[in-house]
Amino acid sequence: MGTLTKSGIIDEIVMNTGLSRKEASDGIETFIEIIKQALEKKKSVSISGFGKWKVRQKTARRGRNPKTAEEIVISPRSVVTFSLSNVLRSKLTSKS
Repeated sequence: MGTLTKSGIIDEIVMNTGLSRKEASDGIETFIEIIKQALEKKKSVSISGFGKWKVRQKTARRGRNPKTAEEIVISPRSVVTFSLSNVLRSKLTSKS
């Protein structure tokens, strides 16, 4: 199993739709930019049948530097989480 990259996705779009590489690339870039802008505004992004990206706040917490074992405070931050749709989850688990 390999990794599907953005370039690979563009190649697949070109092969499956007949769009030019530039059209496919522009579409993917626009799609990614729309998702990034929504997440930057702390909005969730939901794609039916695929999944949902959500921005979550993590509070400050104590941690430990693994090299020195020194206790440190990990600052609060925003993280993006992704959860599969039930449709995709069932397709993935049924092939196991």
